Amino acid sequence: MKILLANPRGFCAGVNMAIESLDLTLREFGAPVYVYHEIVHNKYVVESFKAKGAVFVETLEEVPPGSVLLFSAHGVSPEIRRVAKERNLNAIDATCPLVTKVHLEALKYAREGYKIFLIGHEGHDEVIGTMGEAPEVMILVESEEDVDKLEVDPESKLAYLTQTTLSVDDANRIIKRLRQRFPNLVNPPKEDICYATQNRQEAVRLISSRADLCLVLGSQNSSNSQRLRELAAESGIDAHLIDGKQDIDKAWFEGVENVLITAGASAPETVVEECVDWICEAYDAEVEPVVIRQENVHFPLPKPLRQLSKPKG
Repeated sequence: MKILLANPRGFCAGVNMAIESLDLTLREFGAPVYVYHEIVHNKYVVESFKAKGAVFVETLEEVPPGSVLLFSAHGVSPEIRRVAKERNLNAIDATCPLVTKVHLEALKYAREGYKIFLIGHEGHDEVIGTMGEAPEVMILVESEEDVDKLEVDPESKLAYLTQTTLSVDDANRIIKRLRQRFPNLVNPPKEDICYATQNRQEAVRLISSRADLCLVLGSQNSSNSQRLRELAAESGIDAHLIDGKQDIDKAWFEGVENVLITAGASAPETVVEECVDWICEAYDAEVEPVVIRQENVHFPLPKPLRQLSKPKG
């Protein structure tokens, strides 16, 4: 058996920045540090931070006034920022800069009098935060069917934005349908789906033709991980999204010669390594790294943390 180990995979620059931010905040301020929503959508990452003293909350009412609070990589709405200020919370913003870009685009289009279609998944933390920037002019669109149901004056000023972790193919289908209905539709000069999402999807698309089975490391609530599993399945191979080696089912490997392994942008490399080791031991497999493209993206830490990250001396 051969393991085709996709590269790029795993942590993106935004996830690295958010995780480093929470590590530094815990080190500097001590536990508890409150985090609004999961820092990233990964069970292992969240559990490891809980053990260090991070407290993940769904409402700011759960955070005692004056506490240290971290905003997760997925971003928050202006209303959440207002409540944090009202409660005198020491808020540190670890929003991914690529998500911030979409927020700023929403504000720009709203100021210019546009009605905005946001292509994304209802209930996702990122979508909730982005919609909160201009709720009165934003309409969530999840599918081509949603586009067909839209009741909007085609002569009005219309723009679209996208969640950063969507399937590129799905987003393009929805955008095509929107343009068919609304030919005057405008969009930002640079697309919103992030580089890491696109790169990981490209790797799965190119490598899956060589594989009989695909294992995607990532949690069920991770949008970009779900898209990787769907993409592999669309290529005609058996594909599973798993948190770690404990989720592997030996029945998947019957008649399998080549296993594609990748990881969503919030999945730690340690869980990838554990799965690779498990398969190598169970099936005497050899590993073939398959590099599709190099990634060298780095995002700066939030301003309050930048000095803390510098070596003392």
